[in-house]
Amino acid sequence: MTIISAAEFIERNIVPVPFQIIDVREELEYQTFNLGGDNIPLGRLLTEVDDLEYDKDLEIIVICQHGLRSETARRILTNLGFNQVRNLAGGLVAIRKLNL
Repeated sequence: MTIISAAEFIERNIVPVPFQIIDVREELEYQTFNLGGDNIPLGRLLTEVDDLEYDKDLEIIVICQHGLRSETARRILTNLGFNQVRNLAGGLVAIRKLNL
């Protein structure tokens, strides 16, 4: 499974299942509003992901504003050998729509 819906993401935050969030937006975007996790802008992902020492079998959910950059990040991480990488479909826009 390569995507996660906004509703499923919110539900996953209620249930204590271990997963990691990577927000691939730029730092200013992240500081304005975020869901936690590590902020690694897409342009720096290849050079910074090794510094985090993630378990390659842990589920990683990649997020951005609309889900486009995070899909690119998902593909990069998968190519680097991470086994459970999911893209937040619709990004933070979808999350905000559910939290109206």
